[in-house]
Amino acid sequence: MTDLRRIVTGHNAAGKSVVAIDGPPARQLGADAGGLFEIWNTDGARIDSYDRTDRADIDVVLSPAKGGSKFRWFRIAPTPPGTPREVLEAAYADAFAQMGASHERVDTTRHPGMHKTKTIDYIILLEGEVTLYLDEAEVRLKPHDVVVQRGTNHAWVNTGTTPALLVAVLIDADVVV
Repeated sequence: MTDLRRIVTGHNAAGKSVVAIDGPPARQLGADAGGLFEIWNTDGARIDSYDRTDRADIDVVLSPAKGGSKFRWFRIAPTPPGTPREVLEAAYADAFAQMGASHERVDTTRHPGMHKTKTIDYIILLEGEVTLYLDEAEVRLKPHDVVVQRGTNHAWVNTGTTPALLVAVLIDADVVV
């Protein structure tokens, strides 16, 4: 996604508001399968608006740090019809391993992309078609649908013919499950 532009604001030495970063995301993962693009991260520490550090220029991991948050765009490519489950299983296992999140795949019985994090997530589907799989439900989403994902086992599956684009904010939370 070469056209994604991040504008991150901050303050200069005189305390005036300025643009601290203006450009594409510093990190991405899995561009061949759609892609996950880190926009910004917090780690639970105090926010210093004078700091020019690109908080998204770190290894891409699924969940935020303790007390932190993640803001990201992610694209999901369509699942090719007739793809064998073992091929999907291997692809999802690899993708979650790359994000340091193999342990989040607690029950993949329903779908190989199922995972469960201790976060509250705010997700908006911007383009395409996606089905949200839960343990006992499926919800077909259309552009501009919003999901509040509260630490449940889930998977995002592109059921359309074109890539789906979503934006997500993940916040570390003390989720009761």
